[in-house]
Amino acid sequence: MLISELKPQEEILGFLEGKENLFLVGCSGCAEVCETGGDAQVKWMEEELGKAGKKITGKVSVDFLCSKALAGVRLRRRIQEVDRADALLVMSCGIGVQAVAAIVDRPAYPAANTISLGGHQGVWRGEERCAQCGDCVLHLTGGICPVTFCSKGMLNGPCGGYSSSGKCEVDTQMNCGWVMIYNRLKTLGQLDRFKQIVEAKRYAKMRPPDTLRGTTFWAVEQRNDAPAKVAGALVEEDR
Repeated sequence: MLISELKPQEEILGFLEGKENLFLVGCSGCAEVCETGGDAQVKWMEEELGKAGKKITGKVSVDFLCSKALAGVRLRRRIQEVDRADALLVMSCGIGVQAVAAIVDRPAYPAANTISLGGHQGVWRGEERCAQCGDCVLHLTGGICPVTFCSKGMLNGPCGGYSSSGKCEVDTQMNCGWVMIYNRLKTLGQLDRFKQIVEAKRYAKMRPPDTLRGTTFWAVEQRNDAPAKVAGALVEEDR
């Protein structure tokens, strides 16, 4: 399971500046459990964006947004609404955002940050990965993660070692993440994003925060208690 928390609304509105027509995508898997991407949260986001003058062309929640096949089928059914949107706001972990970005020809922006539980959780068939860095920048990189697709985790363009064929110097069988980002931004008409300097990562955010350590999410993933004790803790928290 991947834990996510919604970005501050002012940050979301900041990178949505100039995007008046939006399509909302929620995740009914991990994000719904975290109350960041289920039907109720998508409806809330629609209301909040409406107050800010944004028009919602449509919305959909996908059971597991990390499945590109499933996400593709659901989005294809709403393709006219997607085509009317300037961008898609994706309410999920970083993998969900990357999956949507790989499917549609519209910018896909993250509504949430993915929080570390102390290691990678789950297995995905696709190539998208999330480093749970706690400060998602996918809105700046065309929905391709520079932390996981770049061998060096560079945040502001490629190093000088990529080959003329677009391969990485660390792994010559691997495509350079920043060449991929450049090509995606070019397709989206967003090459101006390269002019925006991304601040260095605060790596402390890649460690589980104290606030998370006190929740049942942490208990289920980390503790060695008998299942009954963990289940009991969940019941008590719901009360």
